This record gives sequence, structure tokens and C-alpha cells, in this order.
Amino acid sequence: MNVIRSGSYRSWLRGELVLVGALGLATALLAAVDRLGGYEAPAARLALDMAVVVVAAMVAVLASIRFLVGGWVLDVLLAAGFAVSALGMFAFGVAPKLDGTSLSNREAWATIAAQVAGAALIAGAPFVGARVTRRERALVAAAVASACVLVLIWVPLELAGVDRPLVGSEGERSAAAVLAAYATLAMLALVATIGFGLRYRKYSRDLDRWLALALTLVVFADLQYVLAPVLSTEYVLQGDFLRLLSYAVLLVGVWRAISRAEFGHAVAEERARVARDIHDGLAQYLFAISTHVNMLECGAPLDDLLPRLKAATTAAQQEARFAVLALSSASGTASFDTALRRYVDVLTADGRLDVELEVDPSVSLAPDEQIEVFRIVQEGLANARRHADSHRAWVTIGARGARRVVTVEDDGVGFDGAETSEGQGLRNIRQRAESMNGELTLRSIPGEGTSIEVVLRAA
Repeated sequence: MNVIRSGSYRSWLRGELVLVGALGLATALLAAVDRLGGYEAPAARLALDMAVVVVAAMVAVLASIRFLVGGWVLDVLLAAGFAVSALGMFAFGVAPKLDGTSLSNREAWATIAAQVAGAALIAGAPFVGARVTRRERALVAAAVASACVLVLIWVPLELAGVDRPLVGSEGERSAAAVLAAYATLAMLALVATIGFGLRYRKYSRDLDRWLALALTLVVFADLQYVLAPVLSTEYVLQGDFLRLLSYAVLLVGVWRAISRAEFGHAVAEERARVARDIHDGLAQYLFAISTHVNMLECGAPLDDLLPRLKAATTAAQQEARFAVLALSSASGTASFDTALRRYVDVLTADGRLDVELEVDPSVSLAPDEQIEVFRIVQEGLANARRHADSHRAWVTIGARGARRVVTVEDDGVGFDGAETSEGQGLRNIRQRAESMNGELTLRSIPGEGTSIEVVLRAA
């Protein structure tokens, strides 16, 4: 595992160095030909700022969701940092321009201060490895703190009556304070890049790699602001496009991290369920075998115990195979199709039940959905085998328009739904369908078999 991690880190580091070299060369060329100053385009500038606000807000929301799943302080700091950046940009840099007027000097300074505050929170995130248990309370506290930061930025500027020009009417070079602010932003982005790079080397987590990549783009965006600090609400700068690209990369990285976190949570739940099944099934058969062996040692007739001992041994073997297959599907080491077909092969090995399995390769299932669908099929076939006295069963995973459909049918004895209450197996199927926001349809006629259909919304 250490060799794999080391190889992944070296590959990432080489790519990072190539990116730094390319961005550095591009920045130097733009500076050499004096093309860092940007273009006067008020409408485009407003649209670009609004796009940054939207993407930063989305990253903040996704980081909040990931915090609720995992409880890492890193995620709540990221959420707070991007929330401060997004809200600050909107409140101070976008909303005042929606009526067609230009920003006041005070609003422009507040916009810069909000970006510095957000960058400071993001820069501190990779160096905090703690987790919290009261996640909802911590997230609310972070939201309140983010709002307080914006208030603390605006109130002093308002009370002090700050009206120092950020730029002149023609977009002259900014004062030393503006230059220092952008230098601070570049330094904070560099610290965050190094921090997430070190985290990736230590933990090999996908999110750290994406954050380091995005923050590398931010470093050079801020560096371009430092080299050509023409700060005007009417100008679109080269660094603005680089910053927007960095936020798009962040959006992809955080979304991937959330998917993996939810999958890990689903895997943990599935493993716990398999452990309960082993205790309820395999452990009981092993206990029965042990009891029969003890009875033989005490002189019980072999002819009476041998058939029961053989039946218990066969059942224990079957349960062990099912447990291994369930664990392989829960761990994610086997593909969904492979795990499902292996399960069907094991289930039908004794000839009691014939199963036809059809899986449409074009149907897309998220990792957590794969686990739930696997368990639905398993529960449906278990009911057909144990309770319905079925000889044949049909499993289909396909599409109906834009929706995904999972169907398990058998030719068993069936039942009258109006007179027979649902057993534990059907209740489990219903719960799993509801966990995916799916619709369960159950059809059963005495003597004609049972059909279980779960319809999932479009992927």
C-alpha cells in the first residue's frame, strides 16, 4: 500500500510541477507583452463575478454536506471559507452593481477584505485533522461565524467612513495596500496548496489532490493580480478567468469526495448488516453442528444424527458462500455485475432454483445504489427460494425511459396481499427502495408467483 501511495504521489507531483511550469511561463509571457491589464467590459465583469459567487456557494454547500457525512473540521473550514468568499463577493461586489451603478470605494475594500478572510480559513483547513461528533451544531456555529466575519468587515469600514480610492476613474495602478492585499491572497493560496499537497502525500485522499490542483490555479490568478494590480469593477482581468477555472475544479473535486464519503458510509452499514447475517445464519448452523457432535460423543445413535448433521453442514457451507459474496459486494472489491452473477451462481448451485439474470450495461447505478440493489435482489431471491417454493426466478435490471427498473419475479406459490402481511424480507426491500427514493410495486397471486419491481429516478 505504501508503494502504491508513493507512486500516486510522485505522479501527482510531476503533474503539479508541469502545471506550475506552464502557468509560470504563461504568466511571464503575458507580463512581457503587457497583456495582464485586462479589458474594460462592465457587463462581462459582473457576469464573471456572479459566476464566481455561484460556484463558490456550491462548493461551500458541498463541503458542508461532506462535513455532515464525515465530521472532519477540515470540511467545515472549507465550507466557511468559501461561504465567506461567496457571500462577501455577492454582498459587497455584485449586489450593489445590479442597478447599474459602480461600486463605492468602501464596497470595493470590503470585497477584498472578504476574499482575504475566506482565503485565510481555506489556508488553515489542511493543517487541522480533528473530527467532531455534534456536526449539525458545529455547522450552524460555522455559518454564524461566517456571517459575523462579514459584519466585522463592513461595520468598521462604515464607522470609520473609509473612502480611500481603490483606483482612479481610468483604472490607474492601485495603492500599496491593494498590492499587499493581493500578495496576501497569493501567499495564503500557496500555503493552502502546500498543505493539501502534504496531506495527499500522507493520506492519498482524492479530495486533497483536487484541492491542491485548484489552489495552484488560484496562486497564479492572484500572482497575476499582483503583477498588474489594475483593480476596477469595470475591467475583466486575465487572472479572473483562471480563478473561475479553479472554482470549477474545486466543484468537481468536492463532488467526487462526497460520493466517496457516502459510498464509504454505505459500505460500513452493509458490512454491519453482513455481520448480523453471519451471526443469525452461519453461527446458528455451526452451533447446531457443534451440538450434534457433542451428542455423538455422548453416545447418541449415529443413524439419527447423521442426516441432521449433514443438512446443517450443507446449510453452513451455503451461508458461508453467501457471506463471502455479500462482503465482496460491500467492500467494493468486486464489480456490481460480477458480485451479482457470483451470488446467482452460488444460489443455484444445488439445483433447487433456476435464475435468469439480465443486466442492461447502459444502466448507471451509483456505488451506494449498487449495494442497495444487490440487497434487493438478494432478498427477493431468498424469499423465492425459502418461502415461495419457486423453481424458477427472473432478475432484470434495465431502463424504462429515463428511469432505472429492478425486477425480481418467481413462479412460486404466491400469496394474497390483502390477507397476508409483509414478512421481514419484503419490509427490508421496501426500506431499501425508500432509501433510494424509489417506488416499490409488489404483485402476487396465489398459485401464480410474485413480482417485485423497484423503479428508481433517472441517474
